[in-house]
Amino acid sequence: MIRKLISYFKPHRRLFVLDMCCALFVAAVDLAFPMVSRYAMYQLIPNGLYRTLFVVMAIVVVAYALRSTAYFIMTFWGHTFGVRVEADIRAALFGHLQELDFDFYDHNRTGTLMSRLTGDLFEITELSHHGPEDVVIAGLTILGSLFFMFRMQPKLAAVVSILIPIFAVIVIMTRRNMGRTSANVKKKMAEINSQAESSISGIRTSKAFANKDVDSDRFRASNERFKTAKSDYYKAMGTFMASQEFFMCIMPVVVIAYGSKLIMDGEMNYIDLITFTLFVSSFITPIRKLSNFTEIFVNGMAGLRRFREIMETQPHVKDKPDAKPIVVTEGAIDIEDVSFSYEERAEVIRDMTLHIRPGETLAVVGHSGGGKTTLCQLIPRFYDVDRGSIKIDGQDVRDVTGRSIAENIGIVQQDVFIFADTVLNNIAYGRPGASEEEIIAAAKRARIYDDIMAMPEGFETYVGERGTMLSGGQKQRISIARIFLTDPKILILDEATSALDTITEQAIQKSFDELAKGRTSVIIAHRLATVKNADRIVLIEDGRITEEGTHEELMQLNGGYAKLYNTQKLAG
Repeated sequence: MIRKLISYFKPHRRLFVLDMCCALFVAAVDLAFPMVSRYAMYQLIPNGLYRTLFVVMAIVVVAYALRSTAYFIMTFWGHTFGVRVEADIRAALFGHLQELDFDFYDHNRTGTLMSRLTGDLFEITELSHHGPEDVVIAGLTILGSLFFMFRMQPKLAAVVSILIPIFAVIVIMTRRNMGRTSANVKKKMAEINSQAESSISGIRTSKAFANKDVDSDRFRASNERFKTAKSDYYKAMGTFMASQEFFMCIMPVVVIAYGSKLIMDGEMNYIDLITFTLFVSSFITPIRKLSNFTEIFVNGMAGLRRFREIMETQPHVKDKPDAKPIVVTEGAIDIEDVSFSYEERAEVIRDMTLHIRPGETLAVVGHSGGGKTTLCQLIPRFYDVDRGSIKIDGQDVRDVTGRSIAENIGIVQQDVFIFADTVLNNIAYGRPGASEEEIIAAAKRARIYDDIMAMPEGFETYVGERGTMLSGGQKQRISIARIFLTDPKILILDEATSALDTITEQAIQKSFDELAKGRTSVIIAHRLATVKNADRIVLIEDGRITEEGTHEELMQLNGGYAKLYNTQKLAG
């Protein structure tokens, strides 16, 4: 994981080197001061070299001024380096999320993924910036101090060097517990994000059912679990901090106690004891940095693990190495002996064979859960079939690039996603880079142009989160306009009008009729009256095609389709 993190340093290595040089300078100044003080007490003060003493002190002042400048550089440019690394990691993570298929999103909540794109990456940034910096300053200061201590008085230096490993053992022991609790905190934080995202997204439903208390209870439960996890984390941190503070306070006591004995034994003088005390005082900053690094390391590694989990997740549906763009000229779809199930569950599609002719309008009907939507998700290869094959113009969808399939298949779903943006940009999403004239032409063909012009700012009207300022019919027609921009050879309508009222549905049906001209169209329909004029209708029950034919043929058959149609007619 560390090697993977360091790989993101390379584009910004100049800033990293600058940060490390400043860290080296800070450590050098901290090491120099005790030795300069010792030199002044041994040579300058006894010999009355006052002028030299004040020149040396002036140099020390300049050194500390430069040290402050180094800290400014580490704070500003070091954090800039960390932010740039974070941005690169986030870009890599977001790019990988875009590559993952529907199966991944079936099992992961949006709030959890958002937590990994934000909170986790912040911890990784802190590790990438403060980690190397703190280790360099602390490591050089402690090792350099021990080097000079051993040169002055090996016995006292040995005592100090024994205390440091004891502290290291404490760090290692408490770090493990902090790591476990930190990972648990992140997990609970992701749950809160997921709960909040779900509640905020469904705020209208919540208000409609006056279920504020239900949502509050759910959020409160998640929040309480987070508080418990955070409490465990702070308990582990408290144990670590208490041990650290005891060590930092006890070290000067040990140095003075044992140093006094050495002075009384004639093995040491007061100047060296003072110098030892200055070195011990200089330990305080690096020790605090080490403790800070420990927390950053624990949190950063927890974030890195979660980052790695996603980055190592591979899509089940991916292009073959030799995949080429699909060439769709006719739009024929051949489904041969296809079976499919979600994970280890029962098969949703069973040994299905279906041939859709070029330019044909095929309606797929049946009870909910029968496999209609699943079939239409297999055609554009949102999922891979378990057995059999799906071919478009004789080309197996598993042998061509996913991007080219998307460019040749237009999909309009019941739940249209509208971005929190302008009408213009929402339509342009169908083909980024389309000219304004093309967008306007698509809007006219989708019969949404007049509605748009009646809006406050026309095409520049902001539509709100998920298009809340639009009606259901307007959302659908915007999605149809997107398809007109894309101009695909194959069209899939997945219960695209089932959520609309009858009058709006009839109006939009004209847009669909215009959209379907010259294209192979597959229509999943809940209201059978809307597919009476389809070239062919297939009835799917329990993952199998049980009836097939025109509306008139199926009504004469007086089977499942006729029963469904007559039931809806009576209900209407």
